[in-house]
Amino acid sequence: MDWPPPNPWAELEEFLRGVKETLPERPRAILLVTAHWMAREFRFASGPNPSLIYDYSGFPPHTYQLRYDAPGAPEIASRAAALVGESGLPAMTDPGHGWDHGVFIPLKVMFEDADIPLCAMSLRADMDPAAHIAAGRALAPLRDEGVLIVGSGMSYHNLRALMTGAPADGRPFDDFLFEAVDGADEAARTEALTRWAAAPGARLAHPREEHLLPLMVAAGAGGADPGRRSYSGMAMGQPLSAFRFG
Repeated sequence: MDWPPPNPWAELEEFLRGVKETLPERPRAILLVTAHWMAREFRFASGPNPSLIYDYSGFPPHTYQLRYDAPGAPEIASRAAALVGESGLPAMTDPGHGWDHGVFIPLKVMFEDADIPLCAMSLRADMDPAAHIAAGRALAPLRDEGVLIVGSGMSYHNLRALMTGAPADGRPFDDFLFEAVDGADEAARTEALTRWAAAPGARLAHPREEHLLPLMVAAGAGGADPGRRSYSGMAMGQPLSAFRFG
């Protein structure tokens, strides 16, 4: 046996570290949609210095001492809530909510200097894909204001299969996502993502859809820009993909 064992996330980590080098300019702020925050309406963390939420258990002690000291972005939170509210979707700011591991873990890799103002966005608890696409569409003006919109989830999120090796082939659903997003026009992409649950292997890849919904918001914000797959790899025996717009 190899020791130490190979890191199943090394390829994904390398991709995340390289993201900032692919951006046309340094973001003025980041709006990150996290799979780990649910609320009745869309919410935007608006505190100036949010604390971290260690929303996991049974991990090594050092993982509860991690820090990510980026400043909050209250003005971005207010602007985002206003844009979503004006579109007819209930939205509010939340000055007391912190940053869960869906926020600080990927950003510690992507933007390790923690010097870009950050606003976290919740999902809506009804998990309606059309509502999340519509919220993203409402947020699209932020892109022209120097705000990087990031969907933080996973294209495959069947934890039972990942941890136990139970049969659950993620390839059919990964193929569906590629066809739905990569190069598709906005109307076709919206139609496909709205009906994601009917796709081959959908519920094997996502017994619950909270880790897929951040992609819906990002796709909505992408507007007429075609999506493209920016990462394709394997982790713990299952395929993972990332997409970007513009």
